[in-house]
Amino acid sequence: MSPSGGSSAWWVALAYLLLVFAIGWWSARRTRTPRDFFIAGQGIGLFVTGLATMSAAFSGFVFLGGPGLTYRIGVGSLFIVLPAGYTAGMLCWVLAGKLRALAGVHEVFTIPDVVALRYPGRAPRGLAAIGVLLGSVAYLGLQIRALGLLLQMMLGLDSALWAMLLGLLVLTLYSAVGGMIAGVYTDVAQGFLMVVGAVVVFLIALRSTGGWGEMTSAIAASETFGPSFLDPLGRIGALQAFGYFFVFGVGVLGQPQMLHKFFMIADARKLRWLPLVLGGSQALCLLIWIGIGLAVPALVASGALAAPARPDEAAPLFLSTQAPELVTGLVFAAIVSAIMSTADSFLNIGSAALVRDLPRALGRRVHDELLWGRLAVFVISALAALFAWFYGDLIAMLGTFAFGVFGAALAPALAVGSSWARPTATAATASIATGLVATVALELLARWGKSPLAEGAVPAAAALGCSLTVFLAVSWWTGASGRCGAAPGVARQLGIDDPS
Repeated sequence: MSPSGGSSAWWVALAYLLLVFAIGWWSARRTRTPRDFFIAGQGIGLFVTGLATMSAAFSGFVFLGGPGLTYRIGVGSLFIVLPAGYTAGMLCWVLAGKLRALAGVHEVFTIPDVVALRYPGRAPRGLAAIGVLLGSVAYLGLQIRALGLLLQMMLGLDSALWAMLLGLLVLTLYSAVGGMIAGVYTDVAQGFLMVVGAVVVFLIALRSTGGWGEMTSAIAASETFGPSFLDPLGRIGALQAFGYFFVFGVGVLGQPQMLHKFFMIADARKLRWLPLVLGGSQALCLLIWIGIGLAVPALVASGALAAPARPDEAAPLFLSTQAPELVTGLVFAAIVSAIMSTADSFLNIGSAALVRDLPRALGRRVHDELLWGRLAVFVISALAALFAWFYGDLIAMLGTFAFGVFGAALAPALAVGSSWARPTATAATASIATGLVATVALELLARWGKSPLAEGAVPAAAALGCSLTVFLAVSWWTGASGRCGAAPGVARQLGIDDPS
């Protein structure tokens, strides 16, 4: 896309960004308390909750990382998104109502607040806060890399570093000013634009390649890609494919950027309709993963498109060469919206972990959480930028690591612990610690070529399996059957203890 001022695509994207900042300015005037900053005043409706949850989950990971990963490994990348067929319902069935019930009675702003209520003691809360902070830095790094790549291609910048720093500045200022109110209310516009953009791009992908049959035939006949690209597992083995499915199908129960939204809904009775809104919007957004992910290899195979220099450039390259200018601007704005929405969520939950949860786990309280929460946004952004710059792999690989950190650290303690009375604070502490250490250690060993796992094994999947095993084993060893370690009121709200 040309960066010139006469480009209609450029003006569409610019107009959208101005709209987003206008909402941020309006939101800043409504952000007066920590409750406003961290959970949007706990007064949002069903569709806002659904779109906000989808926008927090789908970001540069889906819009840029998905097509890039598909270009590298084939349709095996879809094992990451296949769980979306049931995860919306599972989230609401297992956790949404219970989290909202706790937030309606207690001062619950964060996931570590929930952990502290369920597992009394400083260690579970402190470790949960470290997990949220580490995962937020990694996931935010993904958004910074994705936005940097997009801005580099939109503005024609030569330096990827300067493009990334520009994206970092935009994200940080927006989140620091508006907090979660800004994130939630822009999520409505962003979510709508993401859905529309994904559907339009999918239709353009079909048109540009001559339809589904022509698309797949071109890929299968190509020496570069070949029939293996379209095999059910793509270019990866079963261990890697099912590892992705396990991480994204079970680890979703530990994603604070999604669970955090359940605290905010004003009317808990409307949660029964949330899977329809959340699952439906997710399904439509995933069309961009499939459409561009298959269209670019087909166009490259037929000679109609030059191969991207890097797999992550597949989506921007397709949009800038195959879509009408107006559509290109719309979809670029949709991708920017996805990135900004998710980044805002991570900056807020990360700052809450740093200025609220960690100090409380140490027996201290920050005097002005709103002020320090805004300042913490800049610290977390700087750490995320450094992490993103040195990680050096595909956007989707960075996203898998970040998703795995949250899943391995938090999913067992939250999902199992909210439905079973036996787990203790000791079990939660051991599980969270195991998840954090295993995810980081296995990822580092894999990147250094010294992984102890079988070839193709996903480090995040192994870490989640270890964390879940430790949680169950320690729960059986230390817990008392039918007795919950939480306060009676908390156990009653979770429905895991006899109120008598």
